[in-house]
Amino acid sequence: MKLLISEVLQKVSNAKTKAEKVKLLQEYNTPALRAILIANYDESIESLLPEGAVPYTPNEAPKGTEHTVLEHEYRKLYIFFKGGSSIKQMMRENLFIQMIEGLHAEEAEVLVLIKDKGLQRKYKITKACVEEAFPQIKWGGRA
Repeated sequence: MKLLISEVLQKVSNAKTKAEKVKLLQEYNTPALRAILIANYDESIESLLPEGAVPYTPNEAPKGTEHTVLEHEYRKLYIFFKGGSSIKQMMRENLFIQMIEGLHAEEAEVLVLIKDKGLQRKYKITKACVEEAFPQIKWGGRA
């Protein structure tokens, strides 16, 4: 069974050395993982969502059941960042809440963290580690 993005991030975070973290990032490399890391670490990407806690009901269904997965939902992330979509703010916020309520609670937490560029508050993964794992990422723009 394929790991959720949150599980990959936890696995990388638990690795003891930078070299191990880089190896794991490369092993689990997907467009979704890179998009999440870029959204979090690229300073030129600005969230259009309000900072802080998000009022939503976490999805309590067990892993692997009745969830959308970040691996598929990441394609909609552009809606929530500057330059991505010109929808009304209230609709943007409602779409974000709908998205995270459909994800497993751990993956929803990942999205809440990246909207405030706070992934490193939960996962021990640095931008330097990401840059080493994915030298093809062009920071200050999209990959």
